[in-house]
Amino acid sequence: MKYLILSLFSALLLSISWPTYGIPFFIFFALVPLLMMEHEISKFSKIKNKGSLIFGLSYLCFVIWNIVTTGWLYGSKNPDGSHSILAVAIPVVVNSLLYSLVFQLYHWYKKIQGTYFGLVFFVAIWMAFEKFHLSWELTWPWLNLGNVFADYPKIIQWYDTFGATGGSFWILLINVYAFYTLRIWEAGRKRKSLIINSAILVGAVAIPMLISMMKYQNFDEKPIGSVNVLMLQPDLDPYNEKYSKDSLTILNELLTLAQENSPKINQPNPIDYYIGPETSIPGYGSISESGFEQSILLNSVKSFLTQHPKSVFATGISSHRFYPDPNKKSETAYQTADGTYVDSYNSAIQIIPNQKVQVYHKGKLVPGVEIFPYIHVLKPLLGDAMLNLGGTIASLGIDKERKVFSNPYNKGKIAPIICYESIYGEFVTEYVKNGANFLGIMTNDSWWGVTQGHQQLMAYAKLRAIETRREIARSANSGISAHINARGDVMADTLYEDQTALFAKVNLYDKMTFYTRAGDLLTRFSIFVLGFLVFYTMIKQFQNRKKA
Repeated sequence: MKYLILSLFSALLLSISWPTYGIPFFIFFALVPLLMMEHEISKFSKIKNKGSLIFGLSYLCFVIWNIVTTGWLYGSKNPDGSHSILAVAIPVVVNSLLYSLVFQLYHWYKKIQGTYFGLVFFVAIWMAFEKFHLSWELTWPWLNLGNVFADYPKIIQWYDTFGATGGSFWILLINVYAFYTLRIWEAGRKRKSLIINSAILVGAVAIPMLISMMKYQNFDEKPIGSVNVLMLQPDLDPYNEKYSKDSLTILNELLTLAQENSPKINQPNPIDYYIGPETSIPGYGSISESGFEQSILLNSVKSFLTQHPKSVFATGISSHRFYPDPNKKSETAYQTADGTYVDSYNSAIQIIPNQKVQVYHKGKLVPGVEIFPYIHVLKPLLGDAMLNLGGTIASLGIDKERKVFSNPYNKGKIAPIICYESIYGEFVTEYVKNGANFLGIMTNDSWWGVTQGHQQLMAYAKLRAIETRREIARSANSGISAHINARGDVMADTLYEDQTALFAKVNLYDKMTFYTRAGDLLTRFSIFVLGFLVFYTMIKQFQNRKKA
């Protein structure tokens, strides 16, 4: 029972720390009960199969954490309109399993090398896992520990140096040292060591926060200019209206929203950027990229822009590209019923009258929805099962480089970030390295209804603002659309399910932060340490076998 309580206590602390409803400061001790559980079973339990018990209890902890924090995935719907149990069950089951495997590896290593080396291994393997979870085709970094302070930008201004992954490293170190302090106290009951270690813990928590608050108060980076942005929020039902309404009707409603919220000609604050949400056009189907210049929809946008001189229109669209020559098809191209190969894309475009349409294809795809993970392995096993469950049987095409759209009328250079991409810190820095001086997030968070999903995704955007020191203009289909400054403060936002538009004067910055230049430095350091520990253990094991 004691071990179960410790596991449940960690689950509770992890769950109540999470944005956007939680108190993140519990995260500094959330893993301590789990570490205590492992230690108690390993050292004192008479149970024969200790590894299985540790795995089972850690899995229970991570399942509860995943359900509480990402249970909003149940808001997504199947093709028949029912809520998708599998949409939440699969991520919860798989993600919890992965975290449990990480913890199990820690248990095995600690059994071989002892507590001290084991705790170093714990930090290194967790950091390596978070990096892995940012990179592979089943990527789901929603619960990376550094995300937990997304709603508290004042205390994480130092993320411009080490990023959200640096936040994970910070949290792990404090949890490990708190566990060490508790173990030292249990072993020796020495008051002096408890006081010293507790003071170190307090300092380790407080000093980065104090430095951060000083950085927040003293932030004085000078912008190189500003642009007037109108973020459009059409509130289009993604399950019904998008596929039942005519594409021209959808576009006209979007342009009407833009027109009604634009200043009259010769009035102050003309619009530099109109920004629409992810896949806001065409409705059902997609737009051929070979026919951009002939598209009735895109030419309608150009006609609108002629009424608003020196304005550009950036928005999300669904697009596709045919390959008449099968020898020139891409890796992600799939074959249609008539035998033609085609790529489908979740894209962002920039439209300017009398200029070629610029396009960027989303580079980070949602597993099971936009990408069929490891398709060559899993497709033969699953067949069309994912399609029947509201998923995909193919993968969208992607751009391997982050594109930046330059405004010919001013200094604006927008990073066209599409929805899920905004979770990835180092990924977003690639836009900035390519010249972006503000971040434009085009997203559709309407899939899950009025849940924590859209609030959490919005909160994570603040992390990207701090890491890159770029202001954000966020256009969401149903909300939350928002203007976020370079300190991570929400300057203005909209209500969810409102059909509206949000005006913002967005400052432009051109300096690169240390994090933008160096990326996930502490993660790479952790992976190096992990490799060293594994190699060191292999050498020691080899030496011991030779002696035997």
